[in-house]
Amino acid sequence: MLYAILIGALAGFLAGKMMKGGGFGFLINMILGIVGGVVGGWLFGVLGISFMDGIVGDLIEGVIGAAVVLFIAGLIKK
Repeated sequence: MLYAILIGALAGFLAGKMMKGGGFGFLINMILGIVGGVVGGWLFGVLGISFMDGIVGDLIEGVIGAAVVLFIAGLIKK
């Protein structure tokens, strides 16, 4: 559980850096990153796509999922 939270928080931070405008700020990006990690894991599981095993693979999935969540949240924010 703690592992998933830490990876999600790091993924949210990285996704916030990638997104135009920096996302929603440090804390919100980290929270959305945790949600994005779950979304990324689910999305790639449904699609049957598998990245590397371990921390790097989990981080890639989390960053992509967090970027999707940040993008959707940005659309809702407008």
